[in-house]
Amino acid sequence: TNPHTHRQQMPNSSSITEFLLLAFADTRELQLLHFGLFLGIYLAALLGNGLILTAVACDHRLHTPMYFFLLNLALLDMGSISTTLPKSMVNSLRDTRAISYAGCAAQILLLPFFITAECCLLTIMAYDRYVAICKPLHYGTLLGSRACATMAAAAWGYGFINAVLHTANTFSLPLCHGNAVDQFFCEIPQILKLSCSDSYMREAGLLVASGCLAFGCFIFIVLSYVQIFRAVLRIPSQQGRHKVFSMCLPHLVVVSLFVSTGMFSYLKPPSISSPSLDLFVTVLYVVVPPAVNPLIYSMRNKMLNEALQTILEQMLVQGH
Repeated sequence: TNPHTHRQQMPNSSSITEFLLLAFADTRELQLLHFGLFLGIYLAALLGNGLILTAVACDHRLHTPMYFFLLNLALLDMGSISTTLPKSMVNSLRDTRAISYAGCAAQILLLPFFITAECCLLTIMAYDRYVAICKPLHYGTLLGSRACATMAAAAWGYGFINAVLHTANTFSLPLCHGNAVDQFFCEIPQILKLSCSDSYMREAGLLVASGCLAFGCFIFIVLSYVQIFRAVLRIPSQQGRHKVFSMCLPHLVVVSLFVSTGMFSYLKPPSISSPSLDLFVTVLYVVVPPAVNPLIYSMRNKMLNEALQTILEQMLVQGH
């Protein structure tokens, strides 16, 4: 046979039943260390976000737009970290790299879903802060319970539509460059590298569209904060200014973490790209924010801390 016909008989996507993920380590000790580290981070993320969910749901004082959006953020964070970490941990424990075709498709669908929805939600939270500080008299009308539910539903809905489009598009491409993924979970750019057709331009177009949306959200957040800081500077008392800053600071820190890690992950120049750096940046981008967000939000928040304290005290009483 000539080499040309042989190349066309390479496995196509219909014959791929599983993908091979990037292993963090090749020695048993390092695999177990990786498992232990990821397990610690994962449990911390579930605990932190779970406590925020419980506090907001159980304490009627926290039934306000700000905490309603925070509850949604906690749900998204739990979802996004649960999409990537458990499979990676199981693989380390079992000394394997395999993920089934369906498992890979699920990661490709769910991660963009949670991340897109989170991007939209952080934008809505900036709007919430803007209205609270710049238009306090209209807060009740602009952010009534129906408006809040609609905005949250729009964030989740847009995230889902975006993820479905990407997933359908990615898996409609024929794959002929093997099944090894250069990442510890399945992500779209890595699957595109396995594609042998030129139709990945379609997916590139979709990725650009998503990038534009993310950039639009970022600009909206920046403009909201410009207005907020202008309003803050007009507050005469230092105490008043301090109160507003402490109300906005957690959100600003979370947005900065989300945007900086995401941008570095996708926009870093190829010249500084190396498998180990790519892996480190992805961990920063996918693993760190969901684990750290609950800490950031509860650090300066008196009402949230009081609610958490009450819950823990009740749990201790029931335990005895």
